[in-house]
Amino acid sequence: MMSDGKIPNAMKKEMLINVSQPEECRIAILEDDVLEELYVERASADNYVGNIYKGKVVNLEPAIQAAFVDFGVGKNGFLHISDVESQYFRQGGHDPEMIAQMEREEEEARRNRSNGRGRRFHSSRPRVKPPIQDIFKRGDEVVVQVIKEGIGNKGPTLSTYISIPGRYLVLMPALGRVGVSRKIEDEDERRELKRIMLDLNPPKGLGFIVRTAGQGRTRKDLSRDLSYLLRLWTAIVRRIKNTPAPCDLYEESDMIIRTIRDIVSPDIDAIYIDQPEAHKRAEDFLKLVMPKFVSKLQSYDDTEPLFHKYGVEKEILKINSREVPLGNGGSIVIDQTEALVAIDVNSGSFRIEESAEDTAFQLNMSAAKEISRQLRLRDLGGVIVNDFIDMRREKHRRTLERSLRDLMERDRARTKILRTSPFGLIEMTRQRIRPSLKRSLYNECPCCSGRSVVKTAESMAIEVIRSLMHATEVSKCERITVRVNETVAAYLNNKKRRELAELEDKSEIAIQILGSEGLFPEHLEIDCRDKNGAPVKIK
Repeated sequence: MMSDGKIPNAMKKEMLINVSQPEECRIAILEDDVLEELYVERASADNYVGNIYKGKVVNLEPAIQAAFVDFGVGKNGFLHISDVESQYFRQGGHDPEMIAQMEREEEEARRNRSNGRGRRFHSSRPRVKPPIQDIFKRGDEVVVQVIKEGIGNKGPTLSTYISIPGRYLVLMPALGRVGVSRKIEDEDERRELKRIMLDLNPPKGLGFIVRTAGQGRTRKDLSRDLSYLLRLWTAIVRRIKNTPAPCDLYEESDMIIRTIRDIVSPDIDAIYIDQPEAHKRAEDFLKLVMPKFVSKLQSYDDTEPLFHKYGVEKEILKINSREVPLGNGGSIVIDQTEALVAIDVNSGSFRIEESAEDTAFQLNMSAAKEISRQLRLRDLGGVIVNDFIDMRREKHRRTLERSLRDLMERDRARTKILRTSPFGLIEMTRQRIRPSLKRSLYNECPCCSGRSVVKTAESMAIEVIRSLMHATEVSKCERITVRVNETVAAYLNNKKRRELAELEDKSEIAIQILGSEGLFPEHLEIDCRDKNGAPVKIK
């Protein structure tokens, strides 16, 4: 037991880095052999989040107060007025008093961002920013950072609030002062970190925030990180001055270095890497930035694949299952749509004798824990609606809300959770930085077009008969060949034989039904030919 009476945390925590396949890098975080976090990055995928570019405004949309910026990657980025900092207003000669008000709002926004709050939640006061068409015009150059990947046809989301993370510090050029993350709650610690930073005398005009990982760090640690960030910023400024837009100014590290930088802490017991070059790269980074953690790095060279040995492959197979079983007999069902993610809690076989309320409460508490885990593993974002089992007691509802908030605290994505609605739903938002794991690893099914269902053989047979009734009305048509899935062909030849015969007699056209097992369940191809065998077009 520790001197302050607290029991030390004995939880085993390991990081597994799998790069045995050059096309894909996977990183798993295990806590007591349970998969808690998973990161997957494909070499073929374009990953822009965190990168800084010098771009050029190509279009302005006053109706939505946004600019579209060409930053050199082939797809224009989206820059909203709320992500434009005040230095661009000064260039436009706007009223100094208005700029001062905007700078106060920006200060509040920066504090919220360093505290992990959502970008859109900073202030309820009316904005005093000038319209975007008064700030930019087409052809203007602007330095932007990608804060969210493009999803579908949408381009990446951009911001002019630049932030460059180090191990213990974040460089925020526009901040202009030294700050400490609000997640560091101890006031003595906050004062000490701020004193160290002021003693290091960072350049005037630049801002630095001490990250949560900086808690307990020495002056030497912070000084090393400060020097690294200053060298990096000097190189970026040089490129801003000398390179025409569009161009890249800074690219985030690869996923291995990025994850080690952001996640590795004293509670990580070991880091296993199964590829020698990646191990050497990680070792060099740790020696330079985090020398105290080099001993935790281990090379994995067993014949059994790393993720198989630790049971991670089995967990990954479950990640995209629609239904996730709970240990007590219940389950949660996760449905991802274009607009939102719906999560339904089912009681299954779980029962507490003679107490429906206690049954619902215990099941909901178990479901909340699994929901928070699944949101991290699947990297689901946007609006999330949780349909828990109904509970009558206000105490139980509030306990569930608090538990879900506490569980989501460890999430690296920003979240906002509302209170239980009158319909018993808990609505929340989770920061969407990149497409979910499911959208990254899977294509839309060509059979069902993402609907998860296909027409039955009976439905397809009815559709074929309707199409044939239309095709037999086409003049010059002497022979019709229908190609469908084998099951549909069997249904037509057996249960629709009479209707087909009647169509042939009435139209005096030969109809042939061909089935193939390899065709999609909804495949329908009708080929009309005249007496000479030439194709006849059906309108």
